[in-house]
Amino acid sequence: MTNKPIDFRHFYQQIALSPLSHWLETLPAQLQQWEKQPHGEYEKWQKVIDFLPTLDIEDVDLKNAVKVTGKAPLSSGEKQRIIHHLMQLKPWRKGPYHLHDIHVDCEWRSDFKWDRLLPHLAPLKDRLILDVGCGSGYHMWRMVGEGAKMVVGIDPTALFLCQFEAIRKFLNNDRRANLIPLGIEEMQPLGVFDTVFSMGVLYHRKSPLDHLTQLKNQLAKGGELVLETLVVDGDENTVLVPMDRYAKMKNVYFIPSVPALIKWLEKVGFTNVRCVDVAVTTTEEQRKTDWLDNESLSDFLDPDNSQLTIEGYQSPKRAVILANKANN
Repeated sequence: MTNKPIDFRHFYQQIALSPLSHWLETLPAQLQQWEKQPHGEYEKWQKVIDFLPTLDIEDVDLKNAVKVTGKAPLSSGEKQRIIHHLMQLKPWRKGPYHLHDIHVDCEWRSDFKWDRLLPHLAPLKDRLILDVGCGSGYHMWRMVGEGAKMVVGIDPTALFLCQFEAIRKFLNNDRRANLIPLGIEEMQPLGVFDTVFSMGVLYHRKSPLDHLTQLKNQLAKGGELVLETLVVDGDENTVLVPMDRYAKMKNVYFIPSVPALIKWLEKVGFTNVRCVDVAVTTTEEQRKTDWLDNESLSDFLDPDNSQLTIEGYQSPKRAVILANKANN
């Protein structure tokens, strides 16, 4: 079997007659450039997608989970073959996925986060949505389940693109969500999305205010930003700047308090800024599973004090902040 490059032409056709049509001025050339510098494992991961079978579907539930039910149970051999192929795409970070008789038990119970934030969002029905740093796309499918018109995820990681395309194949090639392998800094200011999500990205940015401005530039007037990020306790002047690593992550630059984060958002021009959820990350939400070869949260915490990271910082706490782009 000859593996085929992931084809973005369907997406180009989708957006040609949409508010995103002006993205076609730059996007095809950017993706051609991306494909010229593939990850060393990219060809292997593409083959995994090709090897996955197309199965008859009885039901798809994206409202309550990302779940596909087949018309007939998988045979033991079919199930083992599919699991073998999907395991070639480890690590599976965000999930879970329920694919016929297979449970992809990802490191993160991303449904926990979704259940916390969903009640606070402006209804997603019929909205054009951008999910920045979308990973394998779990939350994108949940957005589709809420009735979104179209969801565009961006994440430059080739593995996440292949994981997304594998899940899409099980969803009968559903085109309501699309993952584009770019970073937010590579996007022109489109200014058309009704809702923009940035979850788990801000603390990886060397310039957080620039990131917030980039997010605002993608929103339509009056549109809603959903920002989820690590935070620390403190007042509006409190910002943690880890010297080396934070919870064993080397690319963490700034972790603000909630009041500081609200000030940042107001400083770059957002309105109606409000914190709707703060939650300490638990080992029930982030943990080691068979779908992950790497360490997970329990390895990142002080073994003698779970309220501290292994470096001695406050253990991970995450906040959800909503804000709007001004109408004028």
